[in-house]
Order: sequence, then C-alpha cells, then structure tokens
Amino acid sequence: MSISRRTILQGATAAATIGTFSIARAQTPEFTYKYANNLPLAHPMNVRAAEAMEKIKAETNGKVVIQIFPNNQLGSDTDMLNQVRSGGVEFFTLSPLILSTLVPNASVSGIGFAFPDYDSVWKAMDGELGAYVRGQIAKANLHVLDKIWDNGFRQMTSSKGPIASPADLKGFKIRVPVSPLWTSMFKAFDSAPASINFAEVYTALQTKIVDGQENPLAIIATAKLFEVQKYLSLTNHMWDGFWFLANRRAWERLPQDLRTIVAKNIDAAALLERADVAKLNAGLQAELTSKGMTINQTKADDFRAALQKAGFYGEWKGKYGDEAWAILEKAVGGKLA
Repeated sequence: MSISRRTILQGATAAATIGTFSIARAQTPEFTYKYANNLPLAHPMNVRAAEAMEKIKAETNGKVVIQIFPNNQLGSDTDMLNQVRSGGVEFFTLSPLILSTLVPNASVSGIGFAFPDYDSVWKAMDGELGAYVRGQIAKANLHVLDKIWDNGFRQMTSSKGPIASPADLKGFKIRVPVSPLWTSMFKAFDSAPASINFAEVYTALQTKIVDGQENPLAIIATAKLFEVQKYLSLTNHMWDGFWFLANRRAWERLPQDLRTIVAKNIDAAALLERADVAKLNAGLQAELTSKGMTINQTKADDFRAALQKAGFYGEWKGKYGDEAWAILEKAVGGKLA
C-alpha cells in the first residue's frame, strides 16, 4: 500500500510526540543525551529520528536515551552549533552550507545548480564527495554519522511576483541562511541577500523585511510559509541536506558496542527519511497550489550561465581548492568552472 503525503504528516506529530514522551520516561539510563534540530515536529526528519531513538533505547536495554528538541527549541542554528561543540547538546543536525561557517569546505555539496537530480546527489554523498566532507568535519573535532539526511532541492518563494529568470532576482530582497555560499550566490544575481536564522524567517516574510526566501518544498509546507508567500518558483538551485553531528567527547564516552547501535539506527533512519521527503515532494506542488501559491517552472541553464558570467564558480573553485572541486565535478559529471 502506498503512503500518501497526508498520511506521513498526520502520523508525524503522533510519532514524534510518542517518541519524545517515552524517551522522557526512561529510567536511570547510563547516557542521557540531547538531540537538537531546527525543523518542525511534523517534518519527516523528526518522525524518523523519534523512531530511531526508541530503537536505540530498546537495543541498548535503556542504557542510551536520546531526547529530541525540535523546532529551534534550544536556539538558532548558530546557537546549537556552538552547543554541540561545547557539549551543551550531544547531537545536532545541520545543513552543510551553514556548517561551512566552522568547516569551510563542508558547503561544496551545495554549489548552485550543480546537481541535476537525486540520483547524482546520493551517488556523490554516499560516495567520494560525502567521504571527503566527513573528513573535513572530523578535523573540527566533531563526530559525523555516515549518512546525510535529506533536506531537498531548494526552491524560491516571493511575495512580489514569480522568479522566472535571473533578471527577476535583480534587487530582490531574499532571506538566506547564515552561510557565505548563499550570500555569494545571490549577490552574483545582483540580489539583496539577508542572512537570517530559520527561527525568524516567518516573521521576516510577514513583516516584509525581505521579499522572499528559498527552501525545499517540505519545509515551505511544514513551516507554513505559504501563509506569507504567494509565488513559488521551482528553481532546484541548490541541493541541501543535514549532517548528523555529535559532540566528539560525548560520542567517545559511549562504549564501542553502544556506538555501533546508535550509528546503525541513526543511519538507517536517514535512508527512511530520504524516502519520506521524496514522497512528500511528489505531492506538495498540488498541496501548495491549494493553499494559494502560484507555481512556475524555470530553466537551470539560464541561471547557471548567469553565475558563470558573474565569476561565481571560479571564485568558489579558488576557495575550496582543486582537490575538493575535482571531486565535486566528478560527482556531477561535468565542468562547472
């Protein structure tokens, strides 16, 4: 039986709530860890994470209990990144593009208009490109799990009008995450990017501090951005995911047998979450249209050409270095710069 988008979302709150409730009741565990993230409870990442934490508790006989704190409950992305580094929280999921504020080359997977489809994404991130980035993250004294979770291809939304071509981005006030790569890309389009943490995005759109934002469809839906944005342009301009990060000291406190159980269940949940996001995306265009959004398609070649002309790819090749850029181009099957 197929699982619909509505079934996933209807089950999301219950699953995550039940998972959090039962985790909270665990008796005298040897290790009680916090897992923080920036996504709404209904997002597949929190649903699958809740299931994984229940399995970890069961398979470790209650020795490891991981409590979930979704939806920026413990602060902004930058706050939580500091917390996972200091040990204030033990686990945190973060976009590689935002992680680049600490690990510069982590964002190489998010270069604009690089990946043509999901097949190329997973081949790269489960292969050589992902291994390269994990090696870079490890140098920052963080432990990172093997499988990256899916956030999705990012799309642009606007309250002013559709974004059909690069010309529509000229002077456009767009919210971007706190990451140099996003700022650089939209400056190359002559936009006016504003770095704002996700917790403040809805308000920034509602009060017209910015004209638009960009996010995957699942986040546009679960964060109800359709309430404050009229136009949705399907640009697929960047692929984004979430690395599952751990404080290294907290990770190494776990005996090896417990680490194996934790890693196995978190990585298995990542693969299930990828499938959930794919299912959601398949039905979300119709759903967002029903919520009042006007949707238009775009041509990636036009935007890629504008970035090449502006020197965007050449600039970032220089920043990442020849090794990282060669691994990226090999992953996407062609020259970018």
